[in-house]
Amino acid sequence: MTNKAVKRLTVAAALLVALVLGGAAGYWVLGHGRWSFADCLYMTVITLSTVGFAELSNMGEVPGARGLTIGLIVGGIGTLAYFQANVTALLVEGALGQAWRRNRMRKKIESMSGHVVVAGSGSTGRHVIEELVVTETPFVVIDRNHEHVQRISELMMNGEMLFVHGDATEDPVLMQAGVDRAAGVVAALTHDKDNLFVTLSARSLNASARIVSKVTEDESAPKMLKAGANAIVSPAQIGGRRMASELIRPEVNEFLDQMLRDKDKSLRLEEILIPKGSPYAGHALRDAPIRRETNLLVIAVRQPTREFVYNPEPDFVLAEGMTLVVMGASDGVKKLRALVATS
Repeated sequence: MTNKAVKRLTVAAALLVALVLGGAAGYWVLGHGRWSFADCLYMTVITLSTVGFAELSNMGEVPGARGLTIGLIVGGIGTLAYFQANVTALLVEGALGQAWRRNRMRKKIESMSGHVVVAGSGSTGRHVIEELVVTETPFVVIDRNHEHVQRISELMMNGEMLFVHGDATEDPVLMQAGVDRAAGVVAALTHDKDNLFVTLSARSLNASARIVSKVTEDESAPKMLKAGANAIVSPAQIGGRRMASELIRPEVNEFLDQMLRDKDKSLRLEEILIPKGSPYAGHALRDAPIRRETNLLVIAVRQPTREFVYNPEPDFVLAEGMTLVVMGASDGVKKLRALVATS
């Protein structure tokens, strides 16, 4: 049920009520008290509904009464049709519309692969969703609160966000979200035990997915890693470090905040893997047209040995399996991913 449909129905109902009351008042005024207002109201209703059981007594003696009846019949046809059309539309958009949208969403999810499954759209999951939307990363959300996740969908993606209504700790629900075909899973539920269940289930259903889990208690961290999480994130720990950074390096934090909030440029720190057979492999940074073609800045390179080379020199030679850490707009990142993969 959409706000527009409700608004249209409200307008139609208001027009119908106004016509009924106006018609009844018209009969009452024309009759100069000859008929009670209840009789006038009854006459108006049977006229608008085109039932027409019988006229008011001695209506032919009252000038303008039958003319008003004709006007009500003509005006009532359009008003009633408009009202009925909006009632029908509201029912379709409500019951049938929701069923159609659920079926369309299910088919879209079934066709996805290499996406991210976000378990939970609460205070943490919502920020995860925001980042995925900005970076144009395909994802599916799982949440038990249908109204809440629908509200987020309307707010962030004009109602086009893909989600599954259910409990993310249950395997069938994870499968509905396509966890077996996903490239990544984010466990962002409120309680550590629930995130532990999600991590265990997701790892058993998808051995290759990268799983990132939220933890609220320090003692839960090693359990989460043993359950199959590739990385864990503690909101309390990050919040504490951020508070300290605001004291020690406020300008750096302001720079990062401005970068993340700039919706026009969508500036981000991203990573680009140099795959096997990439045309960039074996070439020095100066010979790879990264800055010219994508306007990205390479700030670090992670080598296959897992060691980082910060601020690499122009003659640094790229190789297969290296990961470029770049800063720039999302469009440039997408373009570079395509360029390094071109063989």
